[in-house]
Amino acid sequence: MLKPRTAVQQLPTYHPPLAGRTGLRLDFNENTVGCSSRVLERLRALSPEDLARYPEREPIEAIAAGQFKVRTAELLLTNGIDEAIHLVCETYLEPGDEVLLVVPTFSMYEIFASAPGGRITKVPAGVNFSFPTQTILRHLKPATRLIALANPNNPTGAAASLADIALIARSAPETAILVDEAYFEFHGETMLRRWEELPNLLVARTFSKAYGLAGFRLGVLMGSEAQMSALRKVASPYNVNGIALACLEEALSDHEHVERYVEQVCRGREELQGELQSLNIPFWPSRANFVLLRLGEANAAFVAKMRERGILVRDRSRDPGCQGCVRITLGSEPQNKQLLSTLHEVLREIGAIPQAVHP
Repeated sequence: MLKPRTAVQQLPTYHPPLAGRTGLRLDFNENTVGCSSRVLERLRALSPEDLARYPEREPIEAIAAGQFKVRTAELLLTNGIDEAIHLVCETYLEPGDEVLLVVPTFSMYEIFASAPGGRITKVPAGVNFSFPTQTILRHLKPATRLIALANPNNPTGAAASLADIALIARSAPETAILVDEAYFEFHGETMLRRWEELPNLLVARTFSKAYGLAGFRLGVLMGSEAQMSALRKVASPYNVNGIALACLEEALSDHEHVERYVEQVCRGREELQGELQSLNIPFWPSRANFVLLRLGEANAAFVAKMRERGILVRDRSRDPGCQGCVRITLGSEPQNKQLLSTLHEVLREIGAIPQAVHP
């Protein structure tokens, strides 16, 4: 009887709770207003012939390289950051190699690293989910081949300093350091182009968050020309679909759309954190487009009552150290106002704040 490899048989199955997502989507950290109107115009202009030909990735990669101010040979467009993670694992991991992950974090690192037989070592985040630089350094060994870091991290919103990431990369020159900057636009700090001094550094970005292209599945992986040459050998030449490629240039060119949305999200993030502080509800200061808060035993009721009122938020209780926690994405200014109003209503209803407290 045909059987998968042992490592594959032992993989956990990840099923994102996407079913029945009607209402204001504040549960998956997506852009809540959608893509640029220029993207929609480009979509409408596509012809049957455009859809009939194999996609050509390289011309759009040259445009993206200009946007990120890197050389074209230092950049690879991918099918979302998920594929970027997958390619890194397939390129650098042999069975038995060690992979360091700071937990809690994005679950796909463990899944993709385990598939080729990587051994996962989980390093708990520090106090208040701070980045455990010294603990990571103590865990380094010759078998350590990959360290995957979400910066800012998901689901906590915490960020590591660029100096600490550089220190880790210098301390493990034979280890691939993947820095996942999915939330860069809401954070503003990057390891981009640092691979000239840190040749083991790889940086991933996504167009799902600030750009509103989650349905297109578009990401980008960047690093030194030598490393990207190896990664291209593993990638399919048609890994990004032609519709996404046709629209990316328009998405990249509409800076105003992205900047306007990011500004509203960051302002909403500060307003939400201010409200939580005034209500004495524990939360962790975020550098991403979401906030993680702890409601304890009231967590499940909060998620359910918010859904009843048409707002979806994400229960993160299963993540390490996140028992009783909810993650809430921020969106446009009107959406953030709706969130705050509904938040107060639900918290009063479930008894998480006194009835006398008003927004």
